Amino acid sequence: MNTEKVIFGFFVLLALTLNFGFVLGDIDNPAHHHPFELFAALVVSLIATVLKLGDRTQIGAFLLASSLVADLQLIAAAIVWGLGVHVWNSGSSPELIASVVSLAAGALLANIASVIVLIIESFTLRR
Repeated sequence: MNTEKVIFGFFVLLALTLNFGFVLGDIDNPAHHHPFELFAALVVSLIATVLKLGDRTQIGAFLLASSLVADLQLIAAAIVWGLGVHVWNSGSSPELIASVVSLAAGALLANIASVIVLIIESFTLRR
């Protein structure tokens, strides 16, 4: 068993599950979406991106691109949430939370694409 691939797969799947956990719930209900969960999803997504930097294959390029998209979406969600609460003083209004969750859902789609490609790559390497 390759330890590097296990760690890589762990962080890719953890990024997906944390992102899914944040998005899960009513889109506009602040009680269903915690800021620390968004923070954890962002940090793990950034770690997964760093782990993808060394791969020079075409699949590696797609994995890196999907990870960068997820990072960008999660960073945008965190910025919108931070601005909404601390600058615009709107609190955790349903409109603000809906925007944040929508951005995080875009990151979720990028993470799903990344995991699907990773699974396909794993099955093709066995043959």
